[in-house]
Amino acid sequence: MASLCLMNSLPVPPSSSHSPKLTETSLPPSPLVLHSNNNHSVSARALKPIVVSGDPPTFVSAPGRRILAVGDLHGDLKQARSALEMAGVLSSDGQDLWTGGETVLIQVGDILDRGEEEIAILSLLRSLDKQAKAKGGAVFQVNGNHETMNVEGDFRYVDSGAFDECNDFLEYVNDSEDGWEETFTGWVDVFERWKEQRTMSNSYWGPWNLVKRQKGVIARSILFRPGGPLARELARHAVVLKVNDWVFCHGGLLPHHVAYGIEKMNKEVSEWMRGLRQNDSTPNIPFIATRGYDSVVWNRLYSRDAPDLVDYQDKQVCSVLEETLQAVGAKAMVVGHTPQSIGVNCKYNCSIWRVDVGMSSGVLNSRPEVLEIIDDKARVIRSKRDRYSEELQVVAYT
Repeated sequence: MASLCLMNSLPVPPSSSHSPKLTETSLPPSPLVLHSNNNHSVSARALKPIVVSGDPPTFVSAPGRRILAVGDLHGDLKQARSALEMAGVLSSDGQDLWTGGETVLIQVGDILDRGEEEIAILSLLRSLDKQAKAKGGAVFQVNGNHETMNVEGDFRYVDSGAFDECNDFLEYVNDSEDGWEETFTGWVDVFERWKEQRTMSNSYWGPWNLVKRQKGVIARSILFRPGGPLARELARHAVVLKVNDWVFCHGGLLPHHVAYGIEKMNKEVSEWMRGLRQNDSTPNIPFIATRGYDSVVWNRLYSRDAPDLVDYQDKQVCSVLEETLQAVGAKAMVVGHTPQSIGVNCKYNCSIWRVDVGMSSGVLNSRPEVLEIIDDKARVIRSKRDRYSEELQVVAYT
């Protein structure tokens, strides 16, 4: 059980004709680690390597690491960079360099929709993951409902500028002579230049804007359809990720999800996104993870704070959460999906942390906040302006 105290501070990706197999990968540690961020430092020491089990990653052992969780980004590159800089893992010089050492960063989904810089964020996180691994750290992503919606071809929440980015990106990929990984990670560096050129040329489209939009829709369909380049990129990520004693997902994990099998769900979603389930006798779209109000990516049971939620209902929710955590062997769960107007917060004896603060300009345009976990102690990282104006929760798990 958690104890609570308050304190001041605080080309195309390669395809495979085979179903992905569970794998175990060790990420090498650097000789020393020194984390210093927001006046919180961890003494230098050699750490054991990060061990990743599953394809896509499902279970991660990251001994002694500083863990960061970032909520929904929804196509806002500026806010994403602000959050990562504030958390101390991204350089502030505009070079997009990893400065987190052996930190493990987890983004809990919904990078897509409502903003116009989605692929640039995906590219940035992939680049940071590559840099982090060289330092003994790692970057993980969890797919949310807006990722699965786009693979389904549901573009209802796509920003007009995001269609333009898809068109530009597809042209960039087709013109590239490099392999997929180098091409993809390079997009964040050239994106802003392409966007500026596109903005300058917009005035020349005039009556052809409809044609331009149609090109963007076609480009997005090519990129995100099952088996498409960006759908395959999303397929690298889980819908449920357990790091040490913490479980991360977009909407919320329930007991029947655990009974079904976390690895099984992750594998099924990944296969669907890779386009490997088209001729399968099972449903093409993995319903339990991606469809329905109680699916992993859509569930809001732990995130809602309805004023009419009576005590016995609240106790029932707490009981479901405790049962889920016990089944998966976790101390706490971190979710996004539902914007929290009060910022990152916890509930049910801090067994659930809600980290979606609606930071995207397409949502609430709120100031970024990040959840930090060190040695099973959780705290919220806020901007300096906020840090001294109020007390922040620091929760120790025993």
